[in-house]
Amino acid sequence: MSKELFIKQQQDEIDSYYIYKKLAKLAKNEKNKKILNNIASEELKHYNFWKKINNISLKPNKSKINRFILLAKLFGLSFALRKMEDDEKADSDFYNKIIKEFPEAKQIEEDELIHEQKLISMLNDTRLNYAGAVVLGLNDALVELTGTLAGLTFAFPNNKIVGFTGLIMGFAASLSMAASGYLSSLENADEDKNMNPKIAAVYTGLSYIITVFILVSPYFLFSNPYYALLGMLLLTILIIAVYTYYISVAKNIKFKNRFVLMASISLGVAILSYLISMAIKQIFGIEV
Repeated sequence: MSKELFIKQQQDEIDSYYIYKKLAKLAKNEKNKKILNNIASEELKHYNFWKKINNISLKPNKSKINRFILLAKLFGLSFALRKMEDDEKADSDFYNKIIKEFPEAKQIEEDELIHEQKLISMLNDTRLNYAGAVVLGLNDALVELTGTLAGLTFAFPNNKIVGFTGLIMGFAASLSMAASGYLSSLENADEDKNMNPKIAAVYTGLSYIITVFILVSPYFLFSNPYYALLGMLLLTILIIAVYTYYISVAKNIKFKNRFVLMASISLGVAILSYLISMAIKQIFGIEV
């Protein structure tokens, strides 16, 4: 096996050491902080192992480290840690090939597997804890607004009327969803000690209204109703893709199945609403 691969492994270990150390500083939970510091120490030992073999010293990759720290700040500790573990899974083939030549590498591979189990057991990320509240607001906004805006697009000839109607309905619905989120979390408060019903309500309401603003924006940007409708549907798919990617990484679930389900429901409701609006216009002869 080429020396370049050994050097790459050494680089990965020193990068991981600094990433875990910095993530430990970001962690508010003391248990999480302790585990991350312990893992960082093990990564440093792994680096020193490769340092002896390669007989060179390496500097950490600052751009890689900063990228993972930024991920943790933007999307939470859970997301950043899962990304770290996903990257390390690719090392299994490497270790299997070198164990005969370097038996000590077997212990490093086992350490990496233990890291994964520790991380899974320690994950207590506020953003992930409230993922259910976000999903509640996001899903309802996507399903209700795509259907409503699709129907209104063919009911009213003026895009701004459609946009303002969507905003008004969205604000009212977001308050209703926040209240529902609060009551739902209140009922489950005894089962989930990590969730504050008031914060859950805020997550639900905010995720709903932010989604509303994004979906109605094409109706203020385009005068052609079909362009606005197409823009709204594309934004719907984009929102679903981004959120599904986040959840698939943070919760280690399959992206494709969740994405197809959410997209099918939202777009299906939009198509159904369009058909209903057209049928009502034809049956009652309504022209606005």
